[in-house]
Amino acid sequence: MAYITSKLIQKLKENGNSTGKIIVILTVFVLVAATAFGMHRQQKNNDPLQPRIAQKILRFHILANSDSDVDQNVKKRVRDAVGQMLEPKLAAAKGLSDTERIVEENMEEIVATAERTLEENGFSYGASARLARVDFPVKTYGNYTFPAGNYEALQVSLGKGEGHNWWCVLYPNMCFQGSVYEIVDEKTDEKLRQVLTQEEYQDVFDSGNMKIRCKFLEYFW
Repeated sequence: MAYITSKLIQKLKENGNSTGKIIVILTVFVLVAATAFGMHRQQKNNDPLQPRIAQKILRFHILANSDSDVDQNVKKRVRDAVGQMLEPKLAAAKGLSDTERIVEENMEEIVATAERTLEENGFSYGASARLARVDFPVKTYGNYTFPAGNYEALQVSLGKGEGHNWWCVLYPNMCFQGSVYEIVDEKTDEKLRQVLTQEEYQDVFDSGNMKIRCKFLEYFW
């Protein structure tokens, strides 16, 4: 959006447009972009491909105790600790069912790791974990937007589990790579392509820099 806006201003100045005209045109552009973005999110809320996509991935979902700064910060520390524990165990997973099996077999250790991390940081409210069907809203992860709907997830709840959550895709592994989180690179992209059909992949892929164009704006390019 910022790139397109700066380019538009440059073109307007080159064409000798006044400041007033620039403001009007930019306002129209923002309205068009906002409308298109709203339509995009609405489509993701009613995506017919969602059930097919959900059958092929496993999500990782951590719920903080609350939205306080301290609870949100410790949520990230739990994420790191659980991730470091799970990463080598999942490295040899051969598919979704294998990933689910590994997670189930290590559920007690997942909980123990979460609780130990909480205790080390001065929190005594405990943790729980489960493989569950979870209703997610539209979620964007790097260049990918996953439609709203019901997904299977490894869900870790800290304390009351009433705070904002952190999430990623556990299978195919888009969560952990060399103990670095939220990696979305060519290797990750290839994993997703292998799991989803081309139609499903295109459905979740989003350039992250949505370039909204219309006949009104084409004049300036």
